[in-house]
Formats: sequence, C-alpha cells, structure tokens
Amino acid sequence: MIFDIAEFAGVAILSGAPSGRQLYVRLIEALGEEPAMPEPLFLDFGRIEVATASYLRESVLAFRTFVRGRKSNFYPAVANANADVIDELVEIVHSRGDVLMVCVVGDDGTMLRCRYVGKLDPMQQLTFDLVNREGETTAARLMEIENSQVKATAWNNRLASLSNMGLLCEQSRGRTKTYRPIFAESENGR
Repeated sequence: MIFDIAEFAGVAILSGAPSGRQLYVRLIEALGEEPAMPEPLFLDFGRIEVATASYLRESVLAFRTFVRGRKSNFYPAVANANADVIDELVEIVHSRGDVLMVCVVGDDGTMLRCRYVGKLDPMQQLTFDLVNREGETTAARLMEIENSQVKATAWNNRLASLSNMGLLCEQSRGRTKTYRPIFAESENGR
C-alpha cells in the first residue's frame, strides 16, 4: 500500500507539530482493512520538498508507533524522500534512540532499495543481520546459530523489539513466532 503524503497534506512543504498531528489523523483514517499477511505501507514523500523535524515526529513517527503498537500487519516506511527530508528523519531518530525504514519505491509499488536510518544497539544489530541472512527464523534458531550463553528469551526480546520498530515482521505459528525481513533489501543505517 502506498500513501501519497503530498496528497494527504495538500502541500509540498510540511512544517509544524500541529500540522503533523493533522496528517497523523488522516493517515490513521486511511488505514482501512487489516491485511491478512504482513505488508509494507509506504509513506511516499516523492512530491514533498521540505519536512521539518517537528512535523515528521508528530506524523510519521507517531503513525509508525501507533501501527506497530497494535501489532498490525502493516509495516510503515518512508518512501522516495529527498536528502533533506531524510536528514530531518535521521536527526529525530538519533535523538530518540530509534530507527525508521526509508525506501525507494517505483511507480508500480516495487521496492527498489531500502535501509534503515538511526542506530541499533549492538545486539539488535546482530539480531537484525542474522535474520536478514537467514531469511526467516525463530529465537531458538538464532540461539543455535550463535551458540552462545544467550537464552531464547533474550533473542525473543530482541526480535520483538525489531518488529515493534517495523524492521522485521512477526508471525505466529502455533506457539512459535517466526521473524523475517519485511524489507528484503535492507542495509545498515546511518
């Protein structure tokens, strides 16, 4: 699914927390029916010239937090943002100790490139890299791969954290949760 942010906002220059909260409400109203399977939800900034940190904090980050907080099958990511907008996002996520997916998406919705901005702690980074390498895995499998003293519970916590950030998708299969990259072309952030 792709949301054209310029269409939602009605302008190409996005500024101010109050305006950001208005976009947040519009995005939530537009969500529609929950998909049966995990699905990227691209917030397309392709026609946006400028977006301030306060606007992005109150709209994009608040929306991502809302969607992931309810364990939705939608996984929000910023798409087609210019360098200035990405720089604002980097400043926000770094100051919060957060991360956010940013992608380049074609007109047909095909994901061309994807990476996260922000910084993961070393154990989250290790977990993210292992899941990207394995493709789909469980906490028990990561414990086996790493052959360390770290228990499955710690791996589960790291995986759940990465899912809450929208970097990995989580699916339940009976009592077991599996995790896989939702943005298959993921690269390390900055």
